[in-house]
Amino acid sequence: MKLDTGAKAPDFTLADQAGTEHTLSQYKGKWVLLYFYPKDDTPGCTTEACGIRDAWTRFKRRKAVVLGVSPDTVKKHEKFAAKYDLPFTLLADTEKDVVQAYGVWGKKKFMGREYLGVNRVSFLIDPKGKIAKVYPKVKPATHAEEVIEDLKALG
Repeated sequence: MKLDTGAKAPDFTLADQAGTEHTLSQYKGKWVLLYFYPKDDTPGCTTEACGIRDAWTRFKRRKAVVLGVSPDTVKKHEKFAAKYDLPFTLLADTEKDVVQAYGVWGKKKFMGREYLGVNRVSFLIDPKGKIAKVYPKVKPATHAEEVIEDLKALG
């Protein structure tokens, strides 16, 4: 399934790094950056998470919520968040229901080998629960800045 701008963002319920359950619908009325990443504590994922952490006050100023999603466990998310002092929510999609609902689970290639995994894709969801922007090819080092600029432009 491919989600495009203007589509209603699929709701979900997932546990965060503390084991607390979150639903997308609980954030209605706020901007949400829903970012999907392959694996905790890997180079690209750490760069992306730390970039968001470093821009955190600017996300808060725009009253934006950040939800990071990967198939890692609650325990792995807890360690990752603590190690890098991440101030935002990481959600454990161990059953891969949400990555499939958002169409980010698919074929990947690494060193000539093909396998299934999470593609690094983000969705900026507006206060009404609609997808305002899709980031299909996220660059971990500059993603936070790109989203901040879009939040400014979109209001």
